[in-house]
Amino acid sequence: MQTKLGRLDRLLDDRDLASVWFGRPNTFAWLLGGSNVVSDGAAVGVAAVGYDGDGLTVVTDNIEAPRLRAEELPDGVAVESADWYAADLGEAVAERSPTPAAADFDVPGFESVDAGDLRQPLTEADVAAYRELGRDTAAAVESVCRDLDPGDTERAVAGRLAGVLAERSIAALVVLVGGAERAQQYRHYTPSDAELGEYALVSVTARRAGLHASCTRTVAFDPLSWLDDRHATATRVETSALAATREVGREDGVASDVFERIQSAYAALDRPDEWRAHHQGGAAGYAGREWIATPTLDAPVRLPMGYAWNPTVQGAKSEDTVLVTDEGFEPLTTTGEWPTRTAEAVGADVELERHGVLRL
Repeated sequence: MQTKLGRLDRLLDDRDLASVWFGRPNTFAWLLGGSNVVSDGAAVGVAAVGYDGDGLTVVTDNIEAPRLRAEELPDGVAVESADWYAADLGEAVAERSPTPAAADFDVPGFESVDAGDLRQPLTEADVAAYRELGRDTAAAVESVCRDLDPGDTERAVAGRLAGVLAERSIAALVVLVGGAERAQQYRHYTPSDAELGEYALVSVTARRAGLHASCTRTVAFDPLSWLDDRHATATRVETSALAATREVGREDGVASDVFERIQSAYAALDRPDEWRAHHQGGAAGYAGREWIATPTLDAPVRLPMGYAWNPTVQGAKSEDTVLVTDEGFEPLTTTGEWPTRTAEAVGADVELERHGVLRL
């Protein structure tokens, strides 16, 4: 908490603000550990947390205040509530906040703030929680994948996976299930009523306590002559991206520097245009992607930080959430119970164990 409050102190000083407020769920959770979400479809939660240099205050309505105090907020956080019918959240905050102020949602008279930079890099407590989320997410995905049948529909698999994640108190924000036909046609294989057929790709982005973990697993029922080669290419590109992330982060570089290495890896592996068909991922933490790398993005590459690179080669994909530090790489979405393959980075002396294809 002291690390995070220190970042907020610098923000107040740099912008000459008396307070700053966060109503978007990812930054609310980053700061307090709890959730302000009632509807996952809402960009702003049912409560906002503010910081004025002295302490934290949560503003919400009289419906939510008792539950938030009892179940979501740490001790010592002040809670102020407004009648649910008297004002919306932005108005309630404006009535109670010292000014000048900024917020990450619409508050009358307030400046705007983008909290993405505040959430990077991860703190030690963030990393500890991320390890648990990553392990639980991978366990849920792999348990469902081991039970797959060629006759299962994509939609049925997605429903089972969402349920297994929910049993672990994990929200399934993105669940993609692509069978043999649609996984080769589309990079975002949103579930349909099609049967899986010869193989399947299963991808998730899952959230708990504000942190987001992404991973993909590949299951094959019948031999496919091209699948192993394409999957191997994807794992090498992912490993190249991770190697570049550590190097660029050490040198205080930016996302486009990593993306250039990704392009080079595809080219060296005889897939020079593959990156054009799908985004390649980027930094992960209190958002599914804190940023998505592009050829021109100048977002700083920070360490230690979660990174979820997700290179694809038509019909194949390699993706995990990995903690990248100055010292190395720690896969977070792993159980140690899925087949792996050694993947060598292109242009760097780095080899990593990446998840392979499970044959059923």
